[in-house]
Amino acid sequence: MTTTLDIRRPSPHVAEVYLNRPEVRNAFNDGVIAELTVAFAAFAHDAELRAVVLGGHGKAFCAGADLAWMRAMADYDWERNRADAQALADMLWTVYTCPVPVVGRIHGDCYAGGVGLAAVCDVLVAADGVHFCLSEARLGLLPATIGPYVIRALGERASQRYVTTAERFDAATAKALGFVHEVVAADALDAKVGEVVAALVANGPAAVRACKRLVHDLAGRPIDDALRADTARRIADIRASAEGREGVQAFLHKREPSWRA
Repeated sequence: MTTTLDIRRPSPHVAEVYLNRPEVRNAFNDGVIAELTVAFAAFAHDAELRAVVLGGHGKAFCAGADLAWMRAMADYDWERNRADAQALADMLWTVYTCPVPVVGRIHGDCYAGGVGLAAVCDVLVAADGVHFCLSEARLGLLPATIGPYVIRALGERASQRYVTTAERFDAATAKALGFVHEVVAADALDAKVGEVVAALVANGPAAVRACKRLVHDLAGRPIDDALRADTARRIADIRASAEGREGVQAFLHKREPSWRA
């Protein structure tokens, strides 16, 4: 039973996870981190699931670290700080590697660790009033655990600026930089998220998982003999699979594939 998340299942194929601490703008603490880890570890083993929506209740998606948690951390020794940071790193990895695509529903402020949580989503839809901020440097800190995901999603040059300056940037800027995929009016946010989810659910479920893994595995790799052989093996595997055969036959015979039934 969760205390910091609102988890819903509107259909067998879709899960919704909302950060549910609106009184602190959904700021992280150790409880949020632990519950997100458990939730996404479970999603990874759910064969029926085809899409996960990640959002927040209240006025903000996530305002970063909880102040009370930060006060407690001020008294931690090095080892306790390392263990605490490792828990956050493990949670981000669990979301990032979840085989089911994650659609981020971003509204209000998205600060610090919240930017990291957004960065591990596969598709980001943001309301046009959203502001992002990698604010750690203002506190004499650095966004280390979220860094690998933020740099991949935001890009090295933009990350170099916003990590060091801790400037805010808006949703339009985030879209121009490729961090956000869609920016819509606040009252159109749920409709656009629904469109993305519908597109995911309409595709072959095993193919979607394989496509997500493909991007993770191929990004940044040199196009050498090993990569070419790997990609040939992957397409052969999926062509020979039951889902691949069904999809091709459905296309050739102009009918709906079985997963849309």
